[in-house]
Amino acid sequence: MSGASMRAPEATLAADSIEPLDGEQLLRDMVAVPSPSGGEGALTSMLQRRLSAAGFDAHIDAVGNVIASWGTGGETIALVGHVDTAPGNIPMRRDGDSLYGRGTVDAKGPLAAACTAVSRLPRDRGRRYVVVGAVEEEATSRGARHLAATMVAPDALVILEPSGWEGVTIAYKGSVRLRWERSQPTGHGAGPLPSAGDHAMSFVRRLQDDAAIWSGEGGIFDRLDVRVLRLTAGSDGFVDRATVEIGLRVPPRCDFETLRATLDDLSVDGELTVDYADAAVRTDRSSPLARSFIRAIREHGGAPRFKLKTGTSDLNVLAPVWRCPAVAYGPGNSRLDHTPDEHVELDDFHRAVSVLEAALRP
Repeated sequence: MSGASMRAPEATLAADSIEPLDGEQLLRDMVAVPSPSGGEGALTSMLQRRLSAAGFDAHIDAVGNVIASWGTGGETIALVGHVDTAPGNIPMRRDGDSLYGRGTVDAKGPLAAACTAVSRLPRDRGRRYVVVGAVEEEATSRGARHLAATMVAPDALVILEPSGWEGVTIAYKGSVRLRWERSQPTGHGAGPLPSAGDHAMSFVRRLQDDAAIWSGEGGIFDRLDVRVLRLTAGSDGFVDRATVEIGLRVPPRCDFETLRATLDDLSVDGELTVDYADAAVRTDRSSPLARSFIRAIREHGGAPRFKLKTGTSDLNVLAPVWRCPAVAYGPGNSRLDHTPDEHVELDDFHRAVSVLEAALRP
């Protein structure tokens, strides 16, 4: 495999003399470095140094992704996580078997687990592993979009997101980000005409009502969800303005062309911009990659189960481009994503490291 963001492994590394990574310590060190979207530089520099010292061929690419290669061979498995976190500082602390801190679940825990597992694998069995810590997954997926544009498709892809050590994620809903805007001459507050803010709220209600009718009685994964992300309205005394930013979670059965036509019909009293749109993705649960994870979970005493996620991930960006077998896997309870109580059970973390090692071993 070759590409603009890939480099050949160093042939002179004395791999046999390098100890595998200490996963728990790596996780603690990663969580200790704040890395909100757009501010990942300190963490990516630290991680590049740590992985290089552990025997990876590691570098930082043009957009800030950490890319670390391990092993040689004709088959390539990409393991793509992300180094950025949701906003909000949670001081790192350990309470019994729980490690608290921003990113312990989403998604420094899965990335640290994968780095640790790969460092335990042989380099000379015809398989190359490329571990990526991508930037801005929580914002625009800038890192993954750069990979999609510059990196040749691997033979298999593992997205490093929390699934719990016994879970394997095979589907994510799509995501659409909208911006609706309206400007109009300022009127008297006691007058009969609606304000720009009134028009904005009417647009939101129309969109929510239409989504509810379209969704019907379907389950949560099959619904079209509408969320107001930001709403501003006001006047400078001459012009009345309103802007509303909306996020849609889109199920696989939703046709994007039909959705866009509906959005245009609903937004007739304002200007609508689609900032980005990533379709839902569902991968093959019977692929050799998926089966290897199911087998590894069972080998370690777990009861494996496939999961469908209502959120989105970099799988939505990469799977349509690379078109290779893919799953998402990692330690942690995704219900704790972005919460003030974010923490990972260290037993879950260590079991996930073992599962990854077994699933990825040639």
